Amino acid sequence: MLNRDYRHKDYATNVLTFVYESEPKVTGDLVVCLPVVLREAAEQGKSAEAHFAHLIVHGMLHLLGYDHETGVRDAKRMEAKEQEILAGLGYPDPYSA
Repeated sequence: MLNRDYRHKDYATNVLTFVYESEPKVTGDLVVCLPVVLREAAEQGKSAEAHFAHLIVHGMLHLLGYDHETGVRDAKRMEAKEQEILAGLGYPDPYSA
């Protein structure tokens, strides 16, 4: 419902980020859809914990202004930052096969 109402995409998604303010501090909400995340983790052969960690990092980067939908260069920049943060937290690369 949130994805349809706010992004005009009529399907459930794994995480939505709502940015309220970016200056002087970042405030917003992350909404995670449990059934979608669990299904994706199983389909991708990942642990639910690792997939949740990835999506929380992904959503937080959106709060900080990163965007993967504005072009290939921006997507690669965001993915590299996700990989760096997740490695620092002890999680595997979410984009490796």
